[in-house]
Amino acid sequence: MHALVLAAALSSAGSRADREALFDYIVDKTMARESLSAIKNDRLGLDVHEQMLSFRDEFLEADTDEELYHAIVKVSNARKDRHLSVDPVPGGLLIDTTLTMAAVKFLPDYSEPSQPFLFVSDTEGGDDIALGDRLVAVNGREDFASALEPFIRYSTRAKLWWELAKLVPEKSHRLPSSFYGDALSLTLEESGGRRYEVSLVYRSPDAIRFQGADQPRYPGFDLAYASPTYDLYRHFGDKKALLIVWHGFREHLVEDVDRLIDYAVENDLLDHALIFDATRSRGGSKGAYAVQRLSPLSFKTTFGNLRLSDVTKEFVDEKRRQFDEKRLLDGTATETMDDGRWLIDWLEDDVLKGLADGQEYSNDVPFKLAHLPKHSDGIIQPAEIHFRGPMAVLLGPHGGSHLDQFASIVADNDLGPIIGMPAGGYSNTWEWEETLKFPTTGKPVVHYMWSIGHTIRPNGEVLEGNPAPVDEAVPLTRDNFSDYYEQLLERAYRRLGMD
Repeated sequence: MHALVLAAALSSAGSRADREALFDYIVDKTMARESLSAIKNDRLGLDVHEQMLSFRDEFLEADTDEELYHAIVKVSNARKDRHLSVDPVPGGLLIDTTLTMAAVKFLPDYSEPSQPFLFVSDTEGGDDIALGDRLVAVNGREDFASALEPFIRYSTRAKLWWELAKLVPEKSHRLPSSFYGDALSLTLEESGGRRYEVSLVYRSPDAIRFQGADQPRYPGFDLAYASPTYDLYRHFGDKKALLIVWHGFREHLVEDVDRLIDYAVENDLLDHALIFDATRSRGGSKGAYAVQRLSPLSFKTTFGNLRLSDVTKEFVDEKRRQFDEKRLLDGTATETMDDGRWLIDWLEDDVLKGLADGQEYSNDVPFKLAHLPKHSDGIIQPAEIHFRGPMAVLLGPHGGSHLDQFASIVADNDLGPIIGMPAGGYSNTWEWEETLKFPTTGKPVVHYMWSIGHTIRPNGEVLEGNPAPVDEAVPLTRDNFSDYYEQLLERAYRRLGMD
């Protein structure tokens, strides 16, 4: 009894009344602030408010730090938005964030879109696990996919399975400790139907040496140079083609894209075809800057808006402070191609006027006013020096955010064929972040996020949960994963008239 009393005294989970007030605050502010995507919710069959309320009893009964943390995660993930995380904060819930991993990797088999499954894609070798074997059960649970789904952030079903594949080998705070044992127990199935059991110890990820069986391979190409934004490959055979393996739209994008153009000019490559591999790309900003130089065609960029709510005035004030202090607008990459004044003028004029008039959303403007002013039609012309050949884009569900914007620009403007699978399908304008506190006591709990604006594709549709389609679908499967990139390249050659 003494131990139970001591544990309750040390808990940061508060009383039932504290948790009830916090739950009501999260739900009320979500319905007031969140830029919900109707097209996503329709595709997922989702009623966000109803889904959040389904976790109410679990939330109120969560009287330990771990239980409350995971109840908050479930309520947050009820929105099905890859961008929105829940994280520990100083003075809040005490959560052990140690990460260990078993020496196995999985990938999803998407051959039947309505019935994906996981298969072994890599190991250290020297064990009894065969590549391609299907995952049947995790720690004795054949229902592991449905059991883990509430703890996963995703905006499309394909992205759910991609994230599930990464989550299964890990042991971390992302899942309740009750799910784990001392080792990872797996039930696997061979292609012939025989099932077998394996048990793998958890280790530091840095201590594991995978074979690289699931890593991309690009036959026919040699690496010209690498940069933080991409790796550039040149075809050493008879094809006038460059392969750009894109890492992300991050802080070095402008200088790295400028370097690409300089290299192409110096080596007479501007007429080469481009194969743009973004299957493992991250997001960021300034995708339009890259498109202006990768394509000879004019294009309409993405647009965006803001959900107007109780946090709008504070959000605008913060952006003004950042502008005045000449700080980066997103903490990683400069958002605007002007000095940021286009954005500030819109926030302090259109947005605040819309708030005063009781509008639910602001007007739509070119995305974050990064490349064009608010009155623009969104059409951007190619840069003075740009690639003149055709372009093909390779995509998959790994990444999203600004990558999804890039994909929508390519697809909606017919800049080139997209081959593979749609990207992760998540994008917004901004998030609102705050430290959640118990309304009753003011005690910190966790860091929480809301999506407060839509990204609008060039075709006028909301992008969240609605990724650009591919022109040639090539689903990843356990039968093709070892030569998947070779298949993508062959299809790109045909699309570019180079087969």
